[in-house]
This record gives sequence, C-alpha cells and structure tokens, in this order.
Amino acid sequence: MNPDYLHALYGGLLIGAAVWILFACTGKYAGISGIIGQLLRPPFPLWAGLFVLGLPLGGLIYRFVTGSEPVAVITAPMPLLVAAGLLVGVGTRVGNGCTSGHGICGLGRFSKRSLVATCTFMGAGMITVFLRGMWL
Repeated sequence: MNPDYLHALYGGLLIGAAVWILFACTGKYAGISGIIGQLLRPPFPLWAGLFVLGLPLGGLIYRFVTGSEPVAVITAPMPLLVAAGLLVGVGTRVGNGCTSGHGICGLGRFSKRSLVATCTFMGAGMITVFLRGMWL
C-alpha cells in the first residue's frame, strides 16, 4: 500500500480517537470553532485549552516519527486567504458548527442537520474548486 494512504489512515484513526476521548472524558464534541469560541470568553475551560494545544503538537509528533515535515504549498494571494478565512468564520456561525463538528462528530452520531451541513460545505468546496480551475 502507498505510504501516503497509510498517513491518511493513521491520521483518520488519530482524529477518531481524539474525538472519542474528548467525548468520553468531557461529554463535549470536538468542533474546533466551538472550542476556540469557548477560549475567547471566560471562564476558559482547561479541556478546551489542552485540546487546542494538541493541534500543533500533532505536527511535531509527525515530524518526530517520520523525520520530515508535511509539505504545504500555498500559492493563493494573502487577500484571498484572508477573505476565505472570514467566509469560513461566518459559515461556522451561520451553520452552527464547523467541518469537524458537523463532518466528524455530527455524522458520527447520525445527525440529519450535520449531514445537510456537510453536504452543503462539501458541495460549495467542489463548486469553488471547479470555478477556480476555469479561471486558471
């Protein structure tokens, strides 16, 4: 099997384990936008801070285990990246959750609302990639 597929498999297993551990220990779902939102207003829950701290630690562990860094090539101009980030932020508010909350946790508990949200943001992403490809 191609090592790239193994990396994706291991990553998916780790994400699933993190979601399960968080829910088992706190009863909270691992929606990143909601967790970050909790850290922006006091009182700051310790579990939320530890969960967010674990996000960059995953990259450091990957580097330690593999001896290399994940490669990401970003060619989009900064104003486009900022606009995209703002749109994602607005979308998480309007959709009452983010890709991790709806796409991982919500679908995992068979939420119809999360299914609609996930289909919506995946469809919008596909359309965006298609339209962007037409202009290149």
